[in-house]
This record gives sequence, structure tokens and C-alpha cells, in this order.
Amino acid sequence: METSLDGKITGPFMQAADDNYQGDGDLFYHIAFDDDGYYHPQGWLSGRTTTDDNFTHYAKPQLDENAAPVPDGDFIPTTIAPQYYISIDPHGKLAWTTNQMTFMATTAQVLEVLTSQVSNAYKAFLRQLDIPYIIAGDTELDAPLAMKKLKDLFHMETVMLGGGGVLNWSFIQQGLCDELSLVLSNAADGSTDTPTLFSAVPGLSSTTPRTFTLKNVEAHDNFVWLRYLIDPKK
Repeated sequence: METSLDGKITGPFMQAADDNYQGDGDLFYHIAFDDDGYYHPQGWLSGRTTTDDNFTHYAKPQLDENAAPVPDGDFIPTTIAPQYYISIDPHGKLAWTTNQMTFMATTAQVLEVLTSQVSNAYKAFLRQLDIPYIIAGDTELDAPLAMKKLKDLFHMETVMLGGGGVLNWSFIQQGLCDELSLVLSNAADGSTDTPTLFSAVPGLSSTTPRTFTLKNVEAHDNFVWLRYLIDPKK
């Protein structure tokens, strides 16, 4: 993740940092995606709101409510792509127009994580676009099951969790993250209504504190790259 000095993951600070210095977003991209970067994830996972904010822009999917029934279970491609953008979409709301997304110089195959309550019409919509999906949970995300399916069905060894704050905190509370990688921008905006790095939501995660062990610090001009191991629950 990239955050402001006051812990925000979106907001006016992002434009200020880019206008004045350039580089924090480039550093984030290099670490995560460049061939000579650090992580090389097979999957990049984000929540529905993050996906709408950045890629599908809150459009409404055009669904055929009379679509023929699709087979039960997951929709798995015959050929595994080198990289996937994994969108957590428990209710089937994202309005994709293609089965690929592009972020800067990276193009990835879209993969949806749904729950059992998602309609036949939405699953038919994804199949028509040739977007693979997995079912993980009945009405809410079963995150451990989703991770198991990504490994077993798509052979993923490294998945990057990229927000939002609710998803970040939920995964950490469930013991599903090994490491926190944080690019700290040199800007802040003091906003009280923009999302933070971590956010607890009743029913999804608790406010039980977690601790982190510092693994590495690197200074890059005006920015800092922090890496923490996530301590086990006590």
C-alpha cells in the first residue's frame, strides 16, 4: 500500500505528492510490478470499492435476468494467465466490460471472487466476458477458502493485497497476511472522511490490536519504504 503521513490511502494528498515531487506512485509500482521489482505477485487482490474507484467507476452491469442457468460452482479457465487482478465482489456488482484490466504498464486477467448469493444473471454476465470466478462463502466472503482456491486452482504462490482498508484489516485479523509493505508518501491532507490503511467493520473484523515487527526500511528521495512482518496473535 501507499499512504499519506496521516495514514490515508486515498484523498487530496495523492495529487499533492505527485504535483510537487513525483515518485511515490512510481516507487509503489516498481516494488510491486516491475520485472526488476521486489514481489512479482501472480495475483493482485482488492475489494469491490477499490475496484470501482479505480477501474469500473460504479457503472451498472448489463444483466440478462433470463439467462440460461449456469453450472454450479467455480468458473475456471482452461489456460492459467501469468497474472490476475482479483476483485472481491460478494454481491456481484462490478460492471466489467472486458476480461482484462490495465494499471500503468501492467495488464492482468480479471478474476472475480463471489459468494453463493450472487445471481445466475451476474455469473452468466461474467461467463459471457470470459471472466473466471470462484465461490467463497455463502453470504459473506470466506477469505481462507478464497486463498486456498487461488493456490489450488490458479497455482498462485504470491498474492498482493491492495486495499481497501476494510479488506486489509480483515485479512490481517484472520492471519492471512505474511508481510506489510508500505510506501509512505511525503504528503498529508488531514481529511477526516477518507479511508485509512486499516479499518475494522463490525461483523467482519474486530478492533483487537495487532503488532508488527520491522523487517526493513529504505529511503527513496522524499519517500520511505517500510516492510513489517505481521506478528502472530497473542
